[in-house]
Amino acid sequence: MYSIIVVPPPTTEDGHNGTYGGTSGDAYGGACTAERTSPQIRLAPGERLPFGRAANGNGLAIAHEGVSRKAGEITAQGAFWVLSNLSAHQTYVVENPEGAGEHIKVGPGRLDAPVPFEFSRIVLPAAGDLLPIEVWAPRHDYLRSPEGLDGATTTPAFSVDRTKRYFAVLAALCEPRLRGEPHAPLPTVDQVVERLRPHWPAASRTSVQWNIDYLAVKLRLKPGPDTADTGPRLNGKKESLVSLALRFDLVREDDLLVLTEPASRAAR
Repeated sequence: MYSIIVVPPPTTEDGHNGTYGGTSGDAYGGACTAERTSPQIRLAPGERLPFGRAANGNGLAIAHEGVSRKAGEITAQGAFWVLSNLSAHQTYVVENPEGAGEHIKVGPGRLDAPVPFEFSRIVLPAAGDLLPIEVWAPRHDYLRSPEGLDGATTTPAFSVDRTKRYFAVLAALCEPRLRGEPHAPLPTVDQVVERLRPHWPAASRTSVQWNIDYLAVKLRLKPGPDTADTGPRLNGKKESLVSLALRFDLVREDDLLVLTEPASRAAR
C-alpha cells in the first residue's frame, strides 16, 4: 500500500520556468500542481527515493546545475516520511503550504529528519533558483478505541458547543485564515458584528465583545471573574484565541457553516 506521493519539480517541458519564485503558481510562488504534467511517484512504507542531479535508476533526476549530484533522499515511514540532506553545504527548507509560514529546516548532512506535515514542499536552493518538490502524506492511521473500559471518561481538553453564539464569534474570528490567507489580519469587532448580523440580528459590539471575553475564560486563556487572582491583563486577546483554536483544530473550515446558519438562542 502506497503511503507517500512525491510530485517532482516542474521542468521546462512542463511549461514552467522550473523555479519556485516565479509569478505563475499558487499563493506561495510555486507552480500549481493542477497545471503540472510531471508524473507522481508513489512510495510504500520503507521505500526510498534518492534525488539529485545525477540520480539514476529509481531515483528522481533534477536536471539543474545548482543541484548536488546526490542531493537527498525521501523515505516513506508509514503515515509520515523522513528527509535526508546529502548535500555538503545547502540547507533545505520543508514548508507546510497550509500553515501560516510553518516550516522546518534540514541542515547539510542531516539524515532521516522526520517531517510532520501532511502536505509539504521541499525547497531546494539551486544557483539562484528555488526548486520545489511536493510531498503528500495522505495516509491517516487512527487508534481503534477498545470497548468496555472501566472507570470515568477522560475530560476533554477544550469543551466547545458548536451550536452556541460564542462559537459563531470564534468562527468569524478564524474565518480569514481558514479561507487560505494564513497571514490575514483578524477582523475587528465591528466586522464580526457585520458578519454575524444576517443570522444574529441582535448582534452588537457589546454582545460580540462579551463572547470574546467569555471565550478567553472558557478556553483558559485567563482566569474566571470568580477567582481570587484574575491574572494579568490579556493583550492580543483575539490573536490568542485564534491561534489556540487553529492550532488545536477547535475550528475547522467545515465549521464556517455556522456563519450561514442561525446560532442557538442561548446567551453563550
